[in-house]
Amino acid sequence: MDKSSFAGIAIALGGIVVGLLLEGGRLAQIMQPTAALIVFGGTLGAVMLQFPLRVVIAAARRLGQIFVDNAKDPQTLIGELVGYAHKARKEGIVSLDSDLESIKDPFLKKSLMLAVDGTEPVEIRKMMELELDNQAEHDDYIPKVLESAGGFSPTVGIIGAVLGLIQVMQHLDDIGEVGRGIAVAFVATIYGVGMANLFFIPAAGKIKIRLRQEQTLREMVLEGVISILEGMNPRMIETKLNGFFSQANQNADRKLAE
Repeated sequence: MDKSSFAGIAIALGGIVVGLLLEGGRLAQIMQPTAALIVFGGTLGAVMLQFPLRVVIAAARRLGQIFVDNAKDPQTLIGELVGYAHKARKEGIVSLDSDLESIKDPFLKKSLMLAVDGTEPVEIRKMMELELDNQAEHDDYIPKVLESAGGFSPTVGIIGAVLGLIQVMQHLDDIGEVGRGIAVAFVATIYGVGMANLFFIPAAGKIKIRLRQEQTLREMVLEGVISILEGMNPRMIETKLNGFFSQANQNADRKLAE
């Protein structure tokens, strides 16, 4: 669980609500379903117009990574690669063929399969780096979806506010209703600006970090498989792969997760 994400949302919403109450306001004043419908519907429509549906769906699926980090522990992955290195050194690279079925990581499985099939290290690097580049290009669109939503939602909020003001102008004969109507109209602006700066843009930043972590893991896996194929000493492989991640950062992440 990402405690930072949960705490961040709680602090942001808590600060806004407490500030509203201290100013004498009421929570019901900002709970406007119509304004929410305009902002969320308009933002979603604009995003779907800008990006293909598959990209929008992929971004929606990635939202869970804001709160839960499902990435594999680097030390566990390094341990697996070192284990394969020991086995390959004792029994030969072909002996790893029996381990392929139990490997769940598709990138690791494909890399090892190529190595077991006798592919040259240079060719494996070319093929897998091409896959890395294609994956990185695909992943690059995912945070852009949320960044675009963060750009659209304040503008859509203004549209909602203007629509509310149009309705208010039709009841200028009742000053009391005009005042209440203006207050309600600006709730759409609050929703638009609030969602952009408290969720969409920060979420895009968090997902960028997650995607970069995944990319680094794949780069580490490729380097490990090539090192195994080249017959490098398992201890040297472990030292080499540990260089992909700062040990201090790994220890800090592990402590926060406990």
